Amino acid sequence: MMSPMAGEQTGTTTPAPTRGPARTATGTTKAAGGSGPSAPRAWRTRILVVGIVLTALNLRPAITSLGALLEEVRDGLGMSGGVAGLLTSVPPLCFGVFGIMAPRLARRFGPGAVVCAGMAAITAGLLLRPYVGGTAGFLVGSALALMGIAVSNVLMPVIVKRWFPDRVGSMTGLYSMALALGTAAAAAVTVPLTDALGGRWRTGLAVWAVLSAVAVLPWIAFVRAAGTAPADGAAPDTGSGRGEPDDGLRIIRSRTAWALAVFFGLQATAAYITMGWMAQIFRDAGVAAGTAGVLLAVTMVMGVPLAFVIPRLASRLPHQGPIVIALGVCGLAGYAGLYWAPAGGAWVWAVLLGVSNCAFPLALTMVGMRARTSAGVAELSAFAQSTGYLLSIPGPLLVGVLYQSSGGWGLPLALMAGLMVPQIVVGVLAGRNGTVEDEMAGRRAGGTAGRRRPRGNPGGGEVRD
Repeated sequence: MMSPMAGEQTGTTTPAPTRGPARTATGTTKAAGGSGPSAPRAWRTRILVVGIVLTALNLRPAITSLGALLEEVRDGLGMSGGVAGLLTSVPPLCFGVFGIMAPRLARRFGPGAVVCAGMAAITAGLLLRPYVGGTAGFLVGSALALMGIAVSNVLMPVIVKRWFPDRVGSMTGLYSMALALGTAAAAAVTVPLTDALGGRWRTGLAVWAVLSAVAVLPWIAFVRAAGTAPADGAAPDTGSGRGEPDDGLRIIRSRTAWALAVFFGLQATAAYITMGWMAQIFRDAGVAAGTAGVLLAVTMVMGVPLAFVIPRLASRLPHQGPIVIALGVCGLAGYAGLYWAPAGGAWVWAVLLGVSNCAFPLALTMVGMRARTSAGVAELSAFAQSTGYLLSIPGPLLVGVLYQSSGGWGLPLALMAGLMVPQIVVGVLAGRNGTVEDEMAGRRAGGTAGRRRPRGNPGGGEVRD
């Protein structure tokens, strides 16, 4: 859609000037030379990498810090089990509702600016939610922080695809590894940090706003330096002359997009049940609160090395189905262990569920692989993540209701294990080689050859020469 952004993208083929500096429409001066105007300066790239890593570190502490102190928050705010279950369902609800806005915001303001605003929203939400008073205020503050997380969730694959098109696996791995590290750190450190700060759960939750405030800084520097333009709606970004998918309706008609959305939703269900309830499962089995937090941290920290390895491996395979199956089997084994011996084999079950939760970086990698262009990734990421998170909303809530009504963890664990089976099935379907652009082009070609021949160019400029 806009040539300035195409010039910022590493993978775009743009004629290089022979002499003198080039100035983009955004006012950014680019040095002439063999690298061409499409290659970002090294220092700008370093700022971007720092911003990606710091953003990833902040995408889960708002959730896992709450999971570690859920019992204290429940007691402090007078929550019932059902309301606590609702609280654990707020993250996927916000991700689904707010994430769908990310592509439009990115087209208007630029993805860097939107992520910067997202980090500021996380900071404000984390500072406000413990102190605004009452359960309703806590939910509003959480929603503000989660709104910032939602738009950043969607735009991270877009930023990786746009500025690092030849390193999607490596950069997705780095981003996923940092995300897992932030998740694990919040789970492990929140309880002892709260004790060190006087034992007040409000302070223990609010302190994570410091980390998100730091993450705002590199994005301010990057946006000011790069003059980031709005997202490249129809600009070719791979040198192939192909534009973006036509619109969201086309994505909705893609079988691959739906398979990826359902896979995303089921893995998100498992992840948020784990983050919200696993520490409580161990505590109810007689494990000390501090140890339960460490066990949750072990589950999360498994994603640090695996989140770097799995995307790199997945990007080298034409079909990601075998990885999906391996992760699903680990999840089934972990849930079975939690049912039969939650305390006796706690460390083993924590490790197995940590491996299973690496379906998240795999899903992110498949988002980048199932679309050819950065605009296609934006549409697919928004659809898969928003739809997936909306599908995941009932899971944590239902676990809370089943736990309260049955007085134990047998039924909730049976639900978790049961959902792992369709996750494996749709993950295998989503892992098939191909892109949504090719799929939609095939559908249009079939429709043109069939009984309905479109007049003009209903695709809205699929190919621009």
